[in-house]
Order: sequence, then C-alpha cells, then structure tokens
Amino acid sequence: MDKKFYLVREDVLPEAMRKVLQAKELLDRKKVSSVAEAVQLVDVSRSVFYKYRDAVFPFQTVVKESIVTLFFHLEDRSGTLSKLLSVVAAAGCNVLTIHQTIPLQGRANVTMSISTNEMKEELEELLAKLRRLEFVEQVEIVGSGAY
Repeated sequence: MDKKFYLVREDVLPEAMRKVLQAKELLDRKKVSSVAEAVQLVDVSRSVFYKYRDAVFPFQTVVKESIVTLFFHLEDRSGTLSKLLSVVAAAGCNVLTIHQTIPLQGRANVTMSISTNEMKEELEELLAKLRRLEFVEQVEIVGSGAY
C-alpha cells in the first residue's frame, strides 16, 4: 500500500505528536541516552512515542540532502578559509571539494561542497553561523543532492 504524506504546520499538530518530535530530536542529538529518558523530559508516555515515532517527522528530515554546495564571497584576510573550515567541521560536515578564486580588490569567492550526513545541527543554523563571521560578505546555497 502506498503511503501519502502531508505537510502540516506545527501549531495544528496534536500536542502528543509535537512531544514525540521533541523526544526524537533529543535522541537524534544524543542529548539523552534512552527513549525512557526522552519521553520523561518531554512529558509524553512511551506508548504515545512508539505509536507516532514512525509516522511524524520534521520537514528538514524528509528533505535532508547528502551533499550541499555553498558559495561564499569573502574578504581577503589571512586565515579566513581556515576559520570558515573550522565552523563547517564543528557542525559535523565533511568538506568534499573547495574552489577558491584568486583574490581581486580584497575579495575572493569560494565554492565548497560538503557532506551533511553527520551534521550535528540544522543547515539553517550552520548558514547563520557562517553569515555572522566578520569576513563573510555573502553565503548562498548553490545546490544540493544525494550521492
């Protein structure tokens, strides 16, 4: 039997489903070591957790891609690429390719493809961190896809 999926806004989900999503996130991020601990923290029963765990998913989990290609417009300063790579590595991403242009007029472009399979945070969180770096003038997602 084919299953249908629907995209539903969080505020219209029943509270039990929202709590199951919270418990699953705690488990995925390794903030807890067991289902019992997760359900206790979010105040939902184990039976409700097991009822909905394979039926409700965060949107980004469903659309999560394995490879994301990012474009950066950077100021040409010593150590910028190293700092950029440190932020990407701290997020749990694996850098697959890097292409950097020769700096012109104090600016350089970098295109980087990263594997997000082991990513420890959401892509939007990583992009926000990268945009806050003082030498980053622009960050864009160029494309994404699976291996």
